[in-house]
Amino acid sequence: MTAESSPRRRTGGRSAAVLASIRKAVEELIAERGSDAITVPMVAERAGVNHSSIYRRWGDARTMINDLATYRLDPERGLPDTGDVRADLAVWAQEMIGHYGVPVNAAILRGGAAAAGESESDCLRDRRAEAAAFAARSGGVFSGDDVIDRVVAPIIYRVIFLPWTLSEIDARAYVDELHGRHP
Repeated sequence: MTAESSPRRRTGGRSAAVLASIRKAVEELIAERGSDAITVPMVAERAGVNHSSIYRRWGDARTMINDLATYRLDPERGLPDTGDVRADLAVWAQEMIGHYGVPVNAAILRGGAAAAGESESDCLRDRRAEAAAFAARSGGVFSGDDVIDRVVAPIIYRVIFLPWTLSEIDARAYVDELHGRHP
């Protein structure tokens, strides 16, 4: 079989539809019952899929929720890149604040963190990679860990413990602190 006549891998199709229905079911169930109450059979029934499809992909409910928590902040999106790292960081931080201001997204984040247990969650791993990308652009002004400690951590703290205060956050203040300046 030549390269031209070999079957092409489908993107989307039935697999994408099944994954979308599972994601939707998880989001709905977490909003209704909280992440601790979610089981694979419950998700399968709500999504209209066989539970073996979920077990085959994720193995258990905690792993599924952790994976979906990462998905919700769309790791495929591009990071802001206008050439002004300070402004780009502020836009990125504001994106997180807006995202986690939606209650189901905050619940999925909490569920993903709980599912990770002692391990680093997939969501945190993605935020670390993004923070490292911003640090690389900074020319050594700050590190990826600095971005996590001074920008991401205060936002996530509020998402978990003070969600009603998210609307009060000014992302630029965290970015200014990162740069050693106070507004």
